[in-house]
Amino acid sequence: MRCDKGLIHSIESFGTVDGPGVRMVIFFQGCPMRCLYCHNPDTWKMDRGEEMSVGDILSIYERNKAFYEPHGGITATGGEPLMQLGFLTSLFYEAKESGIHTALDTSGWLYRKEMDADYDELLSCTDYVLLDIKHSDPQGHIDLTGRTQEPVLAFLSKLDEKRIPVLIRHVSVPGITDSEKELSELGRILAHHDNIAGLDVLPYHTMGTRKYRELGIPYPLEDVSAMSKDEARKNRDIVIEAYHRERSRLNLKYGS
Repeated sequence: MRCDKGLIHSIESFGTVDGPGVRMVIFFQGCPMRCLYCHNPDTWKMDRGEEMSVGDILSIYERNKAFYEPHGGITATGGEPLMQLGFLTSLFYEAKESGIHTALDTSGWLYRKEMDADYDELLSCTDYVLLDIKHSDPQGHIDLTGRTQEPVLAFLSKLDEKRIPVLIRHVSVPGITDSEKELSELGRILAHHDNIAGLDVLPYHTMGTRKYRELGIPYPLEDVSAMSKDEARKNRDIVIEAYHRERSRLNLKYGS
């Protein structure tokens, strides 16, 4: 299953919002999702990127090791790292052998139960996951990403089973993922899992529109305005309130 080489879009040497501590962030090439607000359309196709080996990447980490220790590590993001599962597993395995903390930033959509053995191998060397839940409603998820929601929630359950801490990320887009109903449903979904380590509700921004112009791709949300950080904070409060309500209900249910 493992392979030593993969396609990398780019590497950020000093990431501070991609997992615990200061991290080297590796952007994998390729993504199966087509989120309407995606700000990295240049990562979609697998016919781009630079071929790199596990050794190439870890040698870059070693050169900057002083920045990352003792609380940082590496984060695999994208694109979608799970599109290159064998390479990702090899990278994380070798990183763990070197005592490096590993974090995976993913949509989780590529997870399939029939591939459990492969995912068990990956998760055995994964310390932390940043999981994007794009939309709490199944049809809304399809409308927003072009993909079904079920594999994402199945992956969240798999991470819960493995007791891997998860930071949930949810982009709040005006008119799409910012209604009280949608946000409350997200809180209820999260309440059924015991491994939720945090929640980021991120305000929608338009900083990726330039890339669409450069690639000659129409930007789907051209008429949608950016959201303020204050609005995103209020939306996060709605999720948290619904989460606690559902946790209380579940505790009463199981305690009765």
